[in-house]
Amino acid sequence: MHDTALPSSAAVTPERRWLIPLALLAVYVIWGSTYLGIRIGLTGFPPFTLAALRFAAAGIAMYAWLRLRGVRPPTRLQWRNAAITGVLLLLFGNGLVCYAEQHVASGVAAVAVASEPLFIALVLFAYRERPSRGEVVGLVVGFLGVLVLNSGGAMRAAPWAAVALLVAAAAWAFGSIWSRRQDMPEGPMNVAAQMLCAAPALALTAWLTGERLPAHPPAASIAALAYLAVFGSIIGFSAYLFLVKHARPTLTASYAYVNPPVAVLLGALIAGEHVGMPELIGMGVILLGVLIITLTHVGSGGLQSAGAE
Repeated sequence: MHDTALPSSAAVTPERRWLIPLALLAVYVIWGSTYLGIRIGLTGFPPFTLAALRFAAAGIAMYAWLRLRGVRPPTRLQWRNAAITGVLLLLFGNGLVCYAEQHVASGVAAVAVASEPLFIALVLFAYRERPSRGEVVGLVVGFLGVLVLNSGGAMRAAPWAAVALLVAAAAWAFGSIWSRRQDMPEGPMNVAAQMLCAAPALALTAWLTGERLPAHPPAASIAALAYLAVFGSIIGFSAYLFLVKHARPTLTASYAYVNPPVAVLLGALIAGEHVGMPELIGMGVILLGVLIITLTHVGSGGLQSAGAE
């Protein structure tokens, strides 16, 4: 690794090493299901309003719980860094996904966001942290699976949604890597601070785009909002930030390849979204790419800590 590569994150103690695969499972399955949750939530709430309510509720509840337990609040610098990261990940990342899902199916949105590992690789290259040969192979295979999965051309019918999803993936990738070099709040407080900072930015975006709170949202959309806040935000986002700190970036970003199969299957089973042969073949190729990346890290000890070579 080059001298100017990103610094290694804190290593996981042997007795807690099992948390990395558990966190991966959480972001693989829970975040795959949130695409359908967003689609259901959009039946009652506008996109940026949905995201603002989700992160405000989760952020306030989590911050209050941590403070009651005696966790110290972030410093002024940490609040600033949490605000920047929260805007990149949650306003541009999640907010634009919510916007796009007004126009494309939940599975298609997950497919587009699967380009995030490629943006991760580009950002790391800019920082002169080059992926290993196995990671490159896994990235290429995974991206080919994304192309096959989206071969039906759904994105061509909604070009602005496609642009929004690509911007979301790029912002999420940059924010994730940028935050590794900053003084961020510790542990769960990092999650709470980012959500608390992103919620007002999302609310302002909702107001500027003319969104209004619905008077009587349907029960299904309220239930989806609660699911997104508890599982998608508190549990899933906590697991993701744990991986950002303790696992290599390419392994962490592999969730973007597993989310599409989960989203497509749930969309088909629950929302009646069509799943054809390209989707099935693409999902198989995507999972092969994830397997290659995972085996690369198992062989090199990369599951233990970020930057482990």
